[in-house]
Amino acid sequence: MRRFSSSFLQHLNRHRTDCRVLSRDFVSDTPSTIEGEQTSPLSRPHLKSCKTARGLLLLKNKTHEFRHNPSRNIDTLVDKSPHLSTRHRKIKQKSEIEEAFESAKTTNEILKAFEDMESAFDEKELGLACLKVGLKLDQEGEDHEKALAFGKRALNILEGGNKASLPIAMTLHLMGSASYSLKRFNDSLGYLNKANRTLAQLEEDGVHADDIRPVLHAVQLELGNTKTAMGRREEALVNLRRSLELKEKVLDPESRELGTANRDLAEAYVAVLNFTEALPFCLKAIEIHKAQLGSNSVEVAHDRRILGVIYSGLEEHEKALEQNELSKKVLKNWGLHSDLLRAEIDAANMQIALGRYDEAVNTLKDIVQQTDKDSETRALVFISMGKALCNQEKFADSKRCLEIACGILDKKDTVSPTLVAEGFMEISMLYETMNEFETAISLLKRCLAILEKLPQEQHSEGSVSARIGWLLLLTGKVPQAIPYLESASEILKGTFGPKHFGVGYIYNNLGAAYLELDRPQSAAQMFAVAKDIMDVSLGPHHTDSIEACQNLSKAYGAMGSYVLAMEFQQRVIDAWESHGPSARDESREAHRLLEQLKNKARGSASNEVPLKALPLPQSSELSSIRSSRPDVQVYEK
Repeated sequence: MRRFSSSFLQHLNRHRTDCRVLSRDFVSDTPSTIEGEQTSPLSRPHLKSCKTARGLLLLKNKTHEFRHNPSRNIDTLVDKSPHLSTRHRKIKQKSEIEEAFESAKTTNEILKAFEDMESAFDEKELGLACLKVGLKLDQEGEDHEKALAFGKRALNILEGGNKASLPIAMTLHLMGSASYSLKRFNDSLGYLNKANRTLAQLEEDGVHADDIRPVLHAVQLELGNTKTAMGRREEALVNLRRSLELKEKVLDPESRELGTANRDLAEAYVAVLNFTEALPFCLKAIEIHKAQLGSNSVEVAHDRRILGVIYSGLEEHEKALEQNELSKKVLKNWGLHSDLLRAEIDAANMQIALGRYDEAVNTLKDIVQQTDKDSETRALVFISMGKALCNQEKFADSKRCLEIACGILDKKDTVSPTLVAEGFMEISMLYETMNEFETAISLLKRCLAILEKLPQEQHSEGSVSARIGWLLLLTGKVPQAIPYLESASEILKGTFGPKHFGVGYIYNNLGAAYLELDRPQSAAQMFAVAKDIMDVSLGPHHTDSIEACQNLSKAYGAMGSYVLAMEFQQRVIDAWESHGPSARDESREAHRLLEQLKNKARGSASNEVPLKALPLPQSSELSSIRSSRPDVQVYEK
């Protein structure tokens, strides 16, 4: 991220719009589209932009006349020409101060030169200078507050012209970057979105794409980083992909940097478990790095490790093992011990996925001898060993391994919180497999306490909260489950969007919870939301969408609204029949439930209420469903 501040400093020097007073053969390459804008620390309202200025700036005074009438110089050796007017002396002094500022390289030199400028220039002339100082501070990464302060000062000056400009976009990016480093992610997002809009406006105004592209690339990348840090990973992928597209337009197709960018995007897709989209970017990274660095380079080894993870996610475990072996050979040759151990653990997990449990256990026994007693790597080894033993139904041995892993992770929650949270999640799932639900819930609550302090892990926080809610529901602790499920739905809506299938599953579980509490109307509303989401995200004939429709029919039946219940039950029948012979049993059961509803309807003497489907509740109504009803006890996390 910091690398862009350095390039911006160079980019800034290319976008000057003033004629420098007393310059020597100064040529401005400022694009005509922003010509005339007051962006130089030395620019003044009465000076216009120009392409070339050589020698002294000619002014209408006696010096001008003297140059054209040299014969009138009849004075002695004490010439008048060195006696510059007060105005000229100030102009020369300002030029010297500006040149000193531009030639400054280190942070201290730049700050000292800027202090000199402050004493010689008006505040309105310091816009670009403030931007340069802010970019340098952001690049060094030592004082983000000061970088942000210089960015704000630059913006106040540069926005005075009431016109979009490239320096304004660069300033907004600086402020977004500094805010990101200060973990003020909402502020960062606001500045970066404004920078993005400014660049779009400049493009509409005809500014050349070559001038906009470097800044736009940096803004898109920073937007991706910021949204990732906020847990909005699906949205971040749009910006990260756009960033790569821009990079492809300016870099050589085989450049090493482009290979790394492809791998980074592949990893971003892996983080949201979208292995299909990740695959081509990872393959491209390998192709570029092999061409530039050779098959035995560390970069290619890292690419292959990611590719192994992708193949595992696609359940192509043999391919995953093949990539893992190739990666391990390179890592071993380069003596990268810690990376090699992680690759060995990956290999063991791939063996487990292939059902080769004894082979995995033997691999892990070799690895554990190479790890430090209380290291995170050792904890990962015991988690994987516990997984292999659990799959062999050696539950006592598995639990011993998991207890060792927990003992190590307990000491690391402040040092490596994300790794510890991931470890607790995996261990809890193994206890769940062994029907140790109380232990699984306890571990997930510890995991949740860690994730709540990590804004960048909101997606994980939502998933863990949903898992706790589901396990509480499974173990009959329905009132306790509801707050976790509701919290999960709100978090994941913000992270993945309101129509993500994961959100649909949570609403389906909420409906089941309300139905269990004999609150069929609330249940019907939740099932209706779940069905709406799943119809969009999975399609109406997906098995989970059909289940949501079945649950909605059940809820209306519990309300005594049999006409609606039969209507949705018929939709269930139609959906199952579209699957053909493979869903014969499900179709038969759906027909049986429809006949049951018809019998209940014939025996019901009361009028049905409601006579039409309940409307989908708005967000505010969803959040108030539980609080407005006294029959649900609120449990704090």
